[in-house]
Amino acid sequence: MRPDTESIKHLPEQQQEWPGRTDQLAPVPDHGETSYTGRGRLEGKRALITGGDSGIGRATAIAFAKEGADVAIAYLPQEQDDADETRRQIEAAGRRAVLVPCDQRTEQANIDLAKTVVDAFGGLDVLVNNSGYQMAQDGLEQISDEQLRQTYETNIFAMFFLTKALLPQLGEGASIINCASIQAFEPSETLLDYASTKAAINNFTVNLAATVGERGIRVNAVAPGPIWTPLQPATKPSVKDFGMDAPLGRPGQPIEVATAFVYLASDEASYVSGTVLGVTGGKPVF
Repeated sequence: MRPDTESIKHLPEQQQEWPGRTDQLAPVPDHGETSYTGRGRLEGKRALITGGDSGIGRATAIAFAKEGADVAIAYLPQEQDDADETRRQIEAAGRRAVLVPCDQRTEQANIDLAKTVVDAFGGLDVLVNNSGYQMAQDGLEQISDEQLRQTYETNIFAMFFLTKALLPQLGEGASIINCASIQAFEPSETLLDYASTKAAINNFTVNLAATVGERGIRVNAVAPGPIWTPLQPATKPSVKDFGMDAPLGRPGQPIEVATAFVYLASDEASYVSGTVLGVTGGKPVF
């Protein structure tokens, strides 16, 4: 089946409290529950996806499971309901699910997360650094010290801490995939702090790929464009025209991004490293 693209062409106005809930979105996003068919491309692999409870993380977890991977997800404790639904979808695909609620903003939290997942799976093959935080503001003066710290601790520090903790456990053929954004290339004025972290993620990806390539570990990033997830109505003042400026004329569904993560995690991408793959609805990533 093709992903549902019609229902998101005209989004009704809506707002949520951060971090947002999937069941409060109208329409509910397509995570590949019925639209995605696996082909065994990740058979036997073990993956950890941060921010795996909803949105792009949930869609990636579902796609990975349908491709044959066991999947662990990390998420904030207040997102337990969404995480439980992701677990249900992973298990419906016949794969093992490991749920780890945690706030990744400290190094110790990431050390503990890494140990929990490695102990559960006996190792790890794929790391997806997907967790992220944004909050739209009208200008630099409106970005508080607290918001700046939360944005960088969630988007940058957590990625550094978790990748560092897991590198000793990753062997030849392993894949690290970071979630960048079109914001790194075409930043919105209202997302100044968030956009700057996404540019940093691109640099981290390219540099780490050069550092660990000799160990047979691949490092890439996916740069989504406007994707319909709970983060949007929970962090923006309006979603009525969200994604309508993309050349394809609509926002994307989470499952449309997850397919890029599947490719980069699979052995089909065995010679792909240091790359930022755009899934933007036509917006350029260069």
